[in-house]
Amino acid sequence: MDPRLATLHELRNNVVVKFPGEAAERLAHSLLDLGPSTAAELATRLGVTSAGIRRQLTALQGAGLVVAGDRAPYGKAPTVRRGRPGQVFSLTASGRAALSQTYDDLAVEVLRFVHETQGEAGVRAFAEQRAERLVQHLLPARHDDITGTAGDIALALTAAGYAASVEAGDHGVTVQLCQHNCPIVEAAAQFPALCDAETAALGTALGRHVTRLATLANGDGVCTTVIPTHDARINFIGQISTDQISTDQISSDQISTDQINRKASA
Repeated sequence: MDPRLATLHELRNNVVVKFPGEAAERLAHSLLDLGPSTAAELATRLGVTSAGIRRQLTALQGAGLVVAGDRAPYGKAPTVRRGRPGQVFSLTASGRAALSQTYDDLAVEVLRFVHETQGEAGVRAFAEQRAERLVQHLLPARHDDITGTAGDIALALTAAGYAASVEAGDHGVTVQLCQHNCPIVEAAAQFPALCDAETAALGTALGRHVTRLATLANGDGVCTTVIPTHDARINFIGQISTDQISTDQISSDQISTDQINRKASA
């Protein structure tokens, strides 16, 4: 079975995934910390020759720990240039698991107990209480520019193990808060209330109504939260509107990040 297609359950019950070597593991950590990158970007960042980087990438791809694509799974569409476009490399689910073999066993067991004894209401209460604590941890000094506020939150999330970054959306209408890692990914996969409460917490911390388009718990390559740059309703043709489409009309099963980017580029 292709490791990229493995489920979270299969990953945690599989043998321990190992990296091809220390250099490959450093490269994988760079992808986790800073997100999908081209070979040239990785070579510059790590101070390694292009040939050396490509050898490591080939080994990581062969092990199912890294995958290559024409563009990153989030952010603005790449600028069209002459010549062959550079491939963008990102971690697979197996790659993220290999960087942190300690899964959130305790969280899963606690939530199972809560579910068995208190039902869905108990799980929601647990998730909401956790989200309230998260808000207190994330609350930044508000910037005039929402991107600055989102950047502060990304730093706080990274310190908490989420490997977060902020990416520009198209036309300046949105920014995207991207989380490349999740310390409770298996618990969130089994108990979606955790993701729902976390999304609400992010909206509270940002002072915006935000929309989560993708989650690691759902098998996506990155948790992507769309943040409007203005406190207004948005249509994704590049315009701010107060009477057209609002972000709460968009969910991961209605429209994908690529669809939004295509609409914004139209």
